Amino acid sequence: MKIRVSAVQYHLHTIESFDDFAQQCEHYIRAALEFETEFILFPEFFTTQLLSIKGADGKALTINDLPSFTEQYLETFTRFAKQYNVHIIAGTHVVNVEGKLRNTAHLFYPNGTVKSQAKIHITPTEVHEWNMSKGDGLEVFDTDKGRIAILTCYDIEFPEIVRMAKAKGADVIFCPSCTDDRHGFHRVRYTSHARAIENQVYVVLTGTVGSLPTVDFMRMNFGQAAIITPNDVPFPPKGLLAEGEINNDMLVTADLDLELLYQVREKGSVTTWRDRRTDLYTDWK
Repeated sequence: MKIRVSAVQYHLHTIESFDDFAQQCEHYIRAALEFETEFILFPEFFTTQLLSIKGADGKALTINDLPSFTEQYLETFTRFAKQYNVHIIAGTHVVNVEGKLRNTAHLFYPNGTVKSQAKIHITPTEVHEWNMSKGDGLEVFDTDKGRIAILTCYDIEFPEIVRMAKAKGADVIFCPSCTDDRHGFHRVRYTSHARAIENQVYVVLTGTVGSLPTVDFMRMNFGQAAIITPNDVPFPPKGLLAEGEINNDMLVTADLDLELLYQVREKGSVTTWRDRRTDLYTDWK
């Protein structure tokens, strides 16, 4: 079975209304569908673009105002997924959970179902500047194209959580990210390759580009989408099916062949998942 996926390098810039945001998102969706894609991935924190809208008093909005857009966000992407008959991982959006802010990814199914995965590991900036709370656990999601997981940015830097996702049957890890400099970007990019090799899974990665001059901690972005494979003979030598151009407004699309994953897990040049030394270290069963 093959899955066609598209990853959006979402361009952040100042907007005037929620409609501006919705129209930009629909543009990317319609562009991806010209390639008959089945899954579309948006980046982490892309809804912070809504904070560039001026508040009623003319003052800049803050991260605490972002949950007020949740209902519109959910309604909009539910409509898009149903209207265009496509799975959408709509990046992450900050929601309010029992009085706490939580950075949460959302999966919108073509039938109108909505599932979510909160970010499990949160960065010092999220803790100290935005007062974010951690997600409670890991979910995997069944689709008619296979089982997937959504791990956000910093999450991919922790091998244990990706081991858990693979142990739960995920063949594709979608990783929405948001990084503001080269160091952060390369941490996420390099560890995405490591997780693909260790677990013999695909990793679909994307990030924000552009800038939001009026939004603290989102003023600058450094991003590039990549569709990453294990490093073995059936796949490209660098473990890359596709990648975007750094910091450009664009999307990338590629086909994920699940049968190749199953083949290399069984008889690849290396069989990293099967050869785990669980007699020496703790593992997820």
